[in-house]
Amino acid sequence: MSDVTIYHNPRCSKSRETLELLRSRGVEPVVIEYLKTPPTADELTAILAKLGKKPRAVTRAKEAAEAGIARELDGAALVAALSAHPAAIERPIVVRGDHARIGRPPESVLEIL
Repeated sequence: MSDVTIYHNPRCSKSRETLELLRSRGVEPVVIEYLKTPPTADELTAILAKLGKKPRAVTRAKEAAEAGIARELDGAALVAALSAHPAAIERPIVVRGDHARIGRPPESVLEIL
């Protein structure tokens, strides 16, 4: 199933578990190591629309603070900051077509397969 993409961090156990879960179901996703290839602000906006979430919902608080992302940021400003500091984006995110899920827990991505 090549229409599935995972925004993956190989150092994250939940991301590794989600990738393995997909593969165990016969799904070989496009793997984007988002720390090496961060989504652009436009790409992240599209992912958020597929998730049905606001930028704050995919923001890792500790990593955002470490990156100096102000807690008051929201909307396009927060999306731009997350794109510039991808470690502050929640992981993993699996996208299929017009739908996306955060793999926490990993089984939550099965809803869109």
